[in-house]
Amino acid sequence: MSNRAVLEVIALDEEDAVAAQAGGADRLELVTDIAADGFTPSTTGFATIRAAVDIPLRVMLRLTDGFAAGDIDALVGRASELREAGADAFVLGFLTADGDADLVAVERLMAVLDGCPWTFHRAIDRAADRDALRKQLADLPGLDTYLTAGAATGVDDGLRTLRAEAARAGEPGYEPQILVGGGLRLDHLPTLRAAGLTAFHIGGAARPHGWTAPVSESAVRAWREAVDG
Repeated sequence: MSNRAVLEVIALDEEDAVAAQAGGADRLELVTDIAADGFTPSTTGFATIRAAVDIPLRVMLRLTDGFAAGDIDALVGRASELREAGADAFVLGFLTADGDADLVAVERLMAVLDGCPWTFHRAIDRAADRDALRKQLADLPGLDTYLTAGAATGVDDGLRTLRAEAARAGEPGYEPQILVGGGLRLDHLPTLRAAGLTAFHIGGAARPHGWTAPVSESAVRAWREAVDG
């Protein structure tokens, strides 16, 4: 098994997915409506991308803006449809009004995901207490990744937290891999790699011409070379 760093790229459609894989992405996060920070793609959209690439896909489960679960029944229904279509890894994360993990919503989805691996996304960066949230979620099946910038405002402000959490790897609540994303730049990589962080998530950085343009294979390749360096 390869020990190289993980590079995950946001893909909105088949064109993005093909370019990201060609550039060296290890995994894709599938979303729609990036202006709202990413909603759940359609089952048809998932199936089209799944047929176009052979790298792992993680599908966003989110139907409303912000970090509240919203209509959990509708979300459970969409998750079930995606599972039936072959989706086998997901991205999700919900908070209560007090900034705690919304365990009711998360556990409703766990029943449908049935042990599939999943990422708790950047809701952790808005949590009232990051450490408490990790411990709340520690025993949930399938949770293997936290997508985080270390701060709600992005990696620039989160570097200290990212280093501190990396140093706690293996402790209760800190077993999942840290996937760094949210304002991530190439110049952050030396500090992050020195701290032992080995997984990186990019969206806009894979699109040098903006979100209205597709993923650039060459931009992804530049990141691939940098994370491997």
